[in-house]
Amino acid sequence: MLQGFEWNVPADQKHWKRLAGAIAGLRAIGIDNMWIPPGCKASSPHGNGYDIYDLYDLGEFDQKGGVATKFGTKEELFEMMAKADEVGMGIYWDAVLNHKAAADFTETCRVVEVDPKDRNMVISKPFDIEAWMGFDFPGRGEKYSSQKYHWQHFNGTDTNAANGKNAIYRIHSKQWSKFVDDENGNADYMMFSNLDYTNEEVRQDVKRWGAWICKELGIKGMRLDAVQHYSEVFVREFIDHNRKSVGGDQFFVGEFWVSDVKPLKKYIERMAPDFYLFDAPLLHNFSRISTTRGADLAKVFKNTLVAVKPENAVTLVMNHDTQLGQTVETPINNFFIPLAYALILLRADGYPCVFYGDLYGIRGEHASSPSCGGKLPDLVLARQLYAYGVQADYFDSPTCIAWVRRGTWDKPDGLVVVMSTARANQKKILVGKTHAGEIWTDILGWEIGKVEVDEEGYGIFSCPRRCVAVWVNQEAEGRDGFGKL
Repeated sequence: MLQGFEWNVPADQKHWKRLAGAIAGLRAIGIDNMWIPPGCKASSPHGNGYDIYDLYDLGEFDQKGGVATKFGTKEELFEMMAKADEVGMGIYWDAVLNHKAAADFTETCRVVEVDPKDRNMVISKPFDIEAWMGFDFPGRGEKYSSQKYHWQHFNGTDTNAANGKNAIYRIHSKQWSKFVDDENGNADYMMFSNLDYTNEEVRQDVKRWGAWICKELGIKGMRLDAVQHYSEVFVREFIDHNRKSVGGDQFFVGEFWVSDVKPLKKYIERMAPDFYLFDAPLLHNFSRISTTRGADLAKVFKNTLVAVKPENAVTLVMNHDTQLGQTVETPINNFFIPLAYALILLRADGYPCVFYGDLYGIRGEHASSPSCGGKLPDLVLARQLYAYGVQADYFDSPTCIAWVRRGTWDKPDGLVVVMSTARANQKKILVGKTHAGEIWTDILGWEIGKVEVDEEGYGIFSCPRRCVAVWVNQEAEGRDGFGKL
């Protein structure tokens, strides 16, 4: 899949059009599905959607500064969806279900202040605040949903409008959910006005929205934002309702951003067998190995989700939160980014997610050109054409590893990947007697030379210093498509 945005895409209301124009080319190199940004109405036309105001406004109503969202109008969203449907690309929606922002008016409610480092610890007596918790969606009225939101639908907030004080306030008559992560004692509260999923009206309205948007747009699945911050009981309820209403093949992946694989594994085991999480521990390994002298490349998959739950892991190299300057910035040395993409794209396990910013470049204060020296499309295409069959690993050095995919009866070409975090290196690799006599070259063009597979099926394959080489038969199907994307 492709994450179809980075944090700093222009707030020009043209992103749906940009994606529509790119879809055919993306599908041609092997992007089967695209995760698009949260296109519900945000607090302003510049909001990325995580500051969510109205789930049911997809750029249709004049609210919060205009009709269009940062990404465009609902009509343009429909046009982009139609382009995806034409080429058989699935679209995953980014669902922000933890909170609401930019309320229409304040309401008086009784709260207690809690310790931000231990949300279970109350540090004040009960008192009244003016909270931004009144939502009546005047631009939309009652179209699609008649549900309005008031303080009773939330369990916490972060601002007292009466005096401007920012703190974490829990509604006095309510508790945080017990079915969340234990970050800061209890991870239920994250930002803005925190939805209370013990409230029946909240649960029913959000479940209705989930089925509605799938039917309205024809999306094939969802990325669930910040699942460790709201009730996992409701997450299961939401998925079950969605699949019963829309179809059992809907895809769901949750964002649970911790570097320890153990809570991820436990969370998955409490969910449906086909529920996915992003492999945050793998991304942390990429960062550590690329920035730490003496780090062991052969242990890159140690304590990762793809190692313990490969059938539930979405692997990635960067996203909108981990890019430089963002909330969970996780820097990866530039030389290592193509190695990391080879590790997620060209191996058997995991469901790889390519980042828009790596494919097209990143804007803003930390602007950068497309990563991998512009070779990322070639790596994606290599997955589509050659990453099939039995996989054999050569993880026998802390600075140089390799693996081979030997192909299948219908995808016979296969490939060899060699990478190094230190000096130029080489490995003798068995590709199979069926490949004897073939001449293999590096599709990326970074390693010069040719390898002839001997009569026993072996070849000596190399890579440059701190680099990766992807070796394929020079006569393989599709070889003429590389270097042109």
